[in-house]
Amino acid sequence: MLGCVSFGGPAAHIGYFRKKFVEQEKWLDDAAYGRLVALSQFLPGPGSSQVGFALGYRRAGVPGALVAFVGFTLPSFILLYLLATLSVDALDSPVMGAVIHGLKLLAVVVVADAVLGMSRSFCQTALHWALAIFSAAVLLVLPGLAAQLSVLGIAVLVAAWQAPTSIATPPETPPRVQWLPLLLLVLAVGVALMPASGLMHRIYADFFQAGALVFGGGHVVLPLLQETTGELITPDRFLTGYAAAQAVPGPMFTLATFLGADLAPEAPLLGAALATVALFLPGLLLVLVLYHGWEALASRPRVAAAAAGINAAVVGLLLSALYQPVFISAVFDAADMAMVVVGLYLLKQRKLPILWLILAMLAMSLARWALV
Repeated sequence: MLGCVSFGGPAAHIGYFRKKFVEQEKWLDDAAYGRLVALSQFLPGPGSSQVGFALGYRRAGVPGALVAFVGFTLPSFILLYLLATLSVDALDSPVMGAVIHGLKLLAVVVVADAVLGMSRSFCQTALHWALAIFSAAVLLVLPGLAAQLSVLGIAVLVAAWQAPTSIATPPETPPRVQWLPLLLLVLAVGVALMPASGLMHRIYADFFQAGALVFGGGHVVLPLLQETTGELITPDRFLTGYAAAQAVPGPMFTLATFLGADLAPEAPLLGAALATVALFLPGLLLVLVLYHGWEALASRPRVAAAAAGINAAVVGLLLSALYQPVFISAVFDAADMAMVVVGLYLLKQRKLPILWLILAMLAMSLARWALV
């Protein structure tokens, strides 16, 4: 369900996951969820998809992780494959425009709720509030991957430096290495580094390397993919795929689906599937390799303090993302802001389930379109 409605990019996805699995399903508490979010900030690949993958792994092991990944990714994969092989004319229809706009306004509501909820959980000291405000201020003025990594690094150093040293004890459970995922990661890297031996191998190698090198996910992967496919896909076609990826729910990394189908016109489904899996694979395998070690390390006081610092910085990151790109890409006038206010009321005061909230936002957006 989340894969069908999660518009708004990684910041909104983190909000959707928290609403569903922390508040509603109670699979884990905010502290455990914060550790998953913190882990995803350190790894290359799609941050929000890694959080969803880790949630599935925590709930039901490797099968749960795979089902969670497929469930969250499959809707956008199908839509982008159809758009790549058919046309993107449907995106230009007024009704579809109203639907997409309503879902973007929903993303504003969800991210705002995530900022409020996560700030209460992750900013319980003056230091954490300072880190959150510092991160938000920096990222609002200097958006981009370099600034994001810088504020996360500063948050780690400051929080770890301020951690009490008198209780610095080793974790009860030593960090564990997951050998099978590690072997799979080594094998996947080896295949990606082999000399090119055909179109499908080149698609796998190029997209795997892009997924292994990108930190920050989402829009950050675009320059790598553009450089990778520049000789084979025209700039206009690449931008069409980018626009389509923004218009559908789910992870931005499914842009690989559109590009893979274009790169393999004789077998577009295979090309799309291979490109998508290859782009996601490095980050997801790293989650499997590091999950248990991270959970054990997080019990060390300085590591726990550093993770808490990251979580405070993530609150600032979400706050900056609430403005750009979420708010400025959805709220254009007073009527839009009115719908956001109503949506927040329905979510926070009326406790409307997410599915009914989605329907309510879509109904308001379509009614406004019909009346204009």
